[in-house]
Amino acid sequence: MRKLAFVLLAAAASAALIVAFASRGGSPSAAQASSHREAPLISEDPSADNTDTYAFRSPDQPGTVTIISNYIPGEDPAAGPNWYTFSPSARYVIYADKNGDGKPDVTWRFRFKNRAPVAFLQNTQQEYTVTRLDGKSPRVIGDGLLTPPDNIGPRSTPNYHALAMAGVHDLSDGSKVFAGQRDDGFFGDIGAAFDLVAIRSGTGASGGGRDFFAGYAVHSIALQVPLSQLDNGGNHVVGVWSSSERPKITVQSNGRKAGHETKWVQVSRLGNPLINELLIPTQLKDEWNGSTPDKDKQFEQYYSSPILAHLLNQLYPQFGPFQETNRSDLVSVLLTGLTDGPGRPGEPPRRPRR
Repeated sequence: MRKLAFVLLAAAASAALIVAFASRGGSPSAAQASSHREAPLISEDPSADNTDTYAFRSPDQPGTVTIISNYIPGEDPAAGPNWYTFSPSARYVIYADKNGDGKPDVTWRFRFKNRAPVAFLQNTQQEYTVTRLDGKSPRVIGDGLLTPPDNIGPRSTPNYHALAMAGVHDLSDGSKVFAGQRDDGFFGDIGAAFDLVAIRSGTGASGGGRDFFAGYAVHSIALQVPLSQLDNGGNHVVGVWSSSERPKITVQSNGRKAGHETKWVQVSRLGNPLINELLIPTQLKDEWNGSTPDKDKQFEQYYSSPILAHLLNQLYPQFGPFQETNRSDLVSVLLTGLTDGPGRPGEPPRRPRR
């Protein structure tokens, strides 16, 4: 069987196409993304802010895939007495699309609840439930699971590695899960990047770049899923993305009788890296966060005519010109996916380019 290739779905431009990054050589390349405080509304709701999504073949278990979704940007692990935790009123979600239509075929939902405080201090260890949906059929595959506490300090949380390892749990569907605080693995010189797209003396740490998130943490949800549960048996390509949701409560009154209805509303999502930060205009960022991959055709103009290219031509003409229109390369890489052939409408790409 060919290797299963993994992608991060920022969007399907139509029902026929998905983004596909295939493996090279002996092992697939990791797909990854990053998004910190990328839209006006979610910047006011950090506990629901989806910061990074990663998907890759598990190095310790090659027959599985690891999917990691990070939330809550810029956590200081020592920031007590009310430390950072998953929000009990939010629902955190990971999706897998097996047929390239931009709609989830497998969904994992995570709900957290707080435990009793300790004296005047918040208890950072939380209980959580994992619900899996194959199509629209839900089943609980993990209940009463515990996160490790936050990495508060050597007295409160000694031997933190052991505490974190105890947070890895087996799920009833054959998967494994971890949820809890982790160091933010995204290396980004954020101060320079958003200071008019500045580059210091070079690129990377050796060129003067700075790890803006060094010492800061996020809250991670990690799944290790058997390949057999995600392989579509055809082109072996699966799309992965994640989101967070908040409840929307509608209260209705009819005379003396009152009732309420709760629906979940998506407030953040993440697939391909930096789409919302760098491509989507500010006035549409909240709308993009609330949309779904199968609806992303509506944003195609911002891939084909990127705002950033126009800005770079104004700021750094000496390094240009930067192509501002007809960027079919960005549409292919970030929106529709690279394939050897277009396939037929309603089908995923025939084969991702190697």
